[in-house]
Amino acid sequence: MILTDQRILEEIEKGTIKIQPYDRNCLGSNSYDVHLGKYLALYIDEVLDAKKHNTIEHFEIPVEGFVLMPDQFYLGVTQEYTETHAHVPFLEGKSSTGRLGIDIHATAGKGDVGFCGNWTLEISVKKPVRIYPHMPIGQLIYFPVEGEILVPYHAKKNAKYAGQANRPVESMMWKNHF
Repeated sequence: MILTDQRILEEIEKGTIKIQPYDRNCLGSNSYDVHLGKYLALYIDEVLDAKKHNTIEHFEIPVEGFVLMPDQFYLGVTQEYTETHAHVPFLEGKSSTGRLGIDIHATAGKGDVGFCGNWTLEISVKKPVRIYPHMPIGQLIYFPVEGEILVPYHAKKNAKYAGQANRPVESMMWKNHF
């Protein structure tokens, strides 16, 4: 079951869903449109290592846009800061984004109950495409959960991505023990 626009509005009113900035025009019949923040990042090293802290370099997307290339992997960020305290949020690309050949997440489209922060986007493209800060990039949909949440994401000791700011965040795989 997915929350409808009316239920999303009710949850925003109750404070179980927070979206900042919020624009009523971005609310669809069962989703909320999110926008590309003004920062992208690229990994510095050519070869990434799952056991190593791979660092990234941030840069601001110019007002005139930036061309994404198929041979690069970019980290982006949503303009919107969100909190989801009673539902499972899913971030999906907009159909218009997909029709430009832009994938906004490699694997991590599902958030956890209790996630608070801006969403890091894992961006790749099929063809060169010019993107712009604040362009619509994706949509959040919300699923109700069944049962009590014992420990929300933001309260977990090992919540590697809690409180993400308005810049992309690199992989924290290296914090896992394997």
